[in-house]
Amino acid sequence: MLQPAYILILILGYFALLMTIAYLTGKQADNQTFFTANRSSPWYLVAFGMVGASLSGVTFISVPGWVGDSGFTYFQVVLGYWTGYFIVAFVLLPIYYRQNLTSIYEYLQDRFGHNSHKIGAVSFFISRVLGASFRLFLVAIVLQQFIFDSWGVPFEITVGLSIILIWVYTQKGGIKTIVWTDTLQTLLMLTAVGLTLYHLGNALDLNVSKILTEARYQNYTHTWVTEDFLARNHFLKSFIGGVFITICMTGLDQDMMQKNLTCRSLKAAQINMIVFSLVLIVVTFLFLLLGAMIFLYAEQNQIMIPLMEGTPKTDLLFPEVAINGGLGLGVGIIFILGLIAAAYSSADSALTSLTTSFCVDFLKLDQYPDSKQKRIRKQTHIGMSLLLVVVVILFKYVLDRNVIDGLLTVASYTYGPLLGLFAFGIFTPFQIHDRKVWIVILLSILLIVLVGNLSPKTLGGYQIGYELLPLNGLLTFLGLLLIRQKKTTT
Repeated sequence: MLQPAYILILILGYFALLMTIAYLTGKQADNQTFFTANRSSPWYLVAFGMVGASLSGVTFISVPGWVGDSGFTYFQVVLGYWTGYFIVAFVLLPIYYRQNLTSIYEYLQDRFGHNSHKIGAVSFFISRVLGASFRLFLVAIVLQQFIFDSWGVPFEITVGLSIILIWVYTQKGGIKTIVWTDTLQTLLMLTAVGLTLYHLGNALDLNVSKILTEARYQNYTHTWVTEDFLARNHFLKSFIGGVFITICMTGLDQDMMQKNLTCRSLKAAQINMIVFSLVLIVVTFLFLLLGAMIFLYAEQNQIMIPLMEGTPKTDLLFPEVAINGGLGLGVGIIFILGLIAAAYSSADSALTSLTTSFCVDFLKLDQYPDSKQKRIRKQTHIGMSLLLVVVVILFKYVLDRNVIDGLLTVASYTYGPLLGLFAFGIFTPFQIHDRKVWIVILLSILLIVLVGNLSPKTLGGYQIGYELLPLNGLLTFLGLLLIRQKKTTT
């Protein structure tokens, strides 16, 4: 069993390594270094690092935990992701590079006007605050359960310390530091998954072929849902939802695109995106396989799903098995390193992208004298850190579902306006009445909230899934058609 003191030493040692990277990459850093890494990042580093940032602590913990309820059906969504990455690479990236953007929402300013720009930035801001908070919350409850509860440290302190550590190593070099730390974090995360699979396979006397082909494991490895279209996770709904989740949560998200925009050229960024998408599919499949083996191991060894506030929490089964499941000290150490690597590879870039977007899209940083710009950026960075602390703490009292399912559901509401705005700008020649765009967005969100809360009984048994996201984008698109101007763009 891995003692809390040893876990804390591991975490502090890991952060010491991150601080060393931050020191080396933050030398002579200015605002352009913080925001764009001076557009000098090698594509292969960005591609590899983005794997960890995309998967994050949510995938590391929540995807294996989800297997107990839904088997491998999440892989249907992942195949949709893969299609979405090609659309991002060959439709969106050329636009961003052609306009030499720092914040991708500047496109909406150029295309439609001030209000559309603000809506894009606000949509991202809400989406990323919630998304980053989901991820940080998951890591914080693991640290709380296995370290700080035994010392009587409140959850709020755990959250605060986690974000302070992230702020420390990102506050100088920004995205340049993150490109390099993400590479290290992805390596640790993948090593953790591979070695844990190896140890579980030995303990269960199982290999990949057995677990995928033998009928007795079908409950955990069932992948395709094609019989009942009314089901929430039907293949077609999952696949289409996955496509649009990728377009929105990667292609229309400053956090993920900020890394791509640090590449030296459009071609390098496109290669990065395609390579990254292929690696991501393989890695996600390994996480699903890991989840099946964790549940089988827990059954064999009578390990109960840990409770949180008196309720079984499948997100906590992986850490329970790794740390207290009798697999040995090495597996516990591997798990902790993989967890913090996965978690902070997404949290640090989220903090940096929120700072970037707020400075560029809201504060219009370039309008200030050079002497003030750096101070404003640092103050904003602190403010974003405090905001994340508050939201993560709130999640403890309101979140009652599997974290990754909750994350993707929230995305359906918050990314829809971005999807509609960018699609209208790219695929139509029309200009719009920019002052009226707020009305369209608010009505679209209200309609989606109403639709999303309809019971299956009301819809004749139809269960709404991730198709809410493209539906939200479509409603926004149609609303923009109603406020279009007769004069078209050239």
